Amino acid sequence: MTATTRPILTRSINIAGITMPGIVRYFETLNAGDFEATANLFAGEGVLHAPFEKPIIGKSSIATYLKTEARGMQLEPQQGVSKILEDGQVEVQVSGRVQTSAFGVNVAWLFLLNSDQEILSVTVKLLASPQELLNLRPHKKFDV
Repeated sequence: MTATTRPILTRSINIAGITMPGIVRYFETLNAGDFEATANLFAGEGVLHAPFEKPIIGKSSIATYLKTEARGMQLEPQQGVSKILEDGQVEVQVSGRVQTSAFGVNVAWLFLLNSDQEILSVTVKLLASPQELLNLRPHKKFDV
């Protein structure tokens, strides 16, 4: 191996309390930058509720959004809980962190899965104070 080539490191995801393959795969594919595979985990009219965005509906819209907005993000889910709802759908709550090259922030993900384990919706919530959120904005640099 030369100095210019590096092996691609893939880290398996372990979420305390969660063993559902679709949930684990969501985080693995996002971290690998395989946004098409992530989008394919959703039901046909699945919805991604990303912070500060209108709902993103459908696999192709989700893939397009992720290609633009999620590049370079590393999701670090830590623990979760799931429960079966009366209609047979499954609600999964996961907490953890998202790391980018510029910042890290605590995050909660709320998944709703259908009986086929497809993702009906994911709501991503930033767990930060308003001041912390303001600090995430890029700062303008002024030349003096």
